[in-house]
Amino acid sequence: MERQKRIALINDVTGFGRCSTSVQLPIISAMGVQCCVLPTAILSAHTAYPSYYFDDYTRHMQEYMDNWKALNLTFDGISTGFLGSKEQIELVITFIKEFRTANTEVIVDPVMGDDGVIYATYTDEMCEEMKRLIQYADVVTPNLTEAYRLLDMEYHTKELEEKELEEIAKKLCFYGPKKVIITGLNKGEQVVNYFYEEKGKKGLIGTKKVMESRPGTGDVFSAVITGGEMLHIPLEKSVLLAAQFIEKGLYETVRQKTPKNDGICFESVLGEFILDLKKGI
Repeated sequence: MERQKRIALINDVTGFGRCSTSVQLPIISAMGVQCCVLPTAILSAHTAYPSYYFDDYTRHMQEYMDNWKALNLTFDGISTGFLGSKEQIELVITFIKEFRTANTEVIVDPVMGDDGVIYATYTDEMCEEMKRLIQYADVVTPNLTEAYRLLDMEYHTKELEEKELEEIAKKLCFYGPKKVIITGLNKGEQVVNYFYEEKGKKGLIGTKKVMESRPGTGDVFSAVITGGEMLHIPLEKSVLLAAQFIEKGLYETVRQKTPKNDGICFESVLGEFILDLKKGI
């Protein structure tokens, strides 16, 4: 019998607010993939709340990695999320070099900014380091802001045609990835994701825009894509599953009148998502 798939998830651990590892770990685990967490930071709540505890984990990451190396751990996948410093990006590159095998797939969510604005914590030097990191990726999931910054293109709000999105995806593939998903595109009453495979399918997948953008939706999306890659689900189907999962979660969030900072109520529709997943496999 084939061993259960195992991934290393490199992201921060946030106790309250439904984002990063607290969102990704339960989703990936529910998909039947073992999820092993390498923390980049520990937070009591995410940074949009008026107060929070924060502990930068950079000083511990190398020791953490050394222990995994001593235990001879191997991973079928490596998935990265928000990285808080140039040093952390360098440590992730080191991790990939040390733990990647011929069968390991690397999924990078280059969490750098949104709505045309790069996050205040991201320096130009860190943006350049992120360009280095995506060279090691098989799959990248930037939003349009991040895609433009990675390619040193000027951000604009003009709605892009599918051919223009394809050109952006091709340029990102030039760095190394074989698959690109440009996430969270607004097209009228829909939220659309553009997917591109260097030697495969490409296209747009949209769902109804339910509400304003919320913390953690990108983490839900990248979790489903990561699990899908481990289960060898076609990229088009993974993108559709992720988009529909988020849409259902947002409807539930509206129903429960959940405050914006509390994120998306994915837990309430996780069981339904897994049933949809099993139907399609």
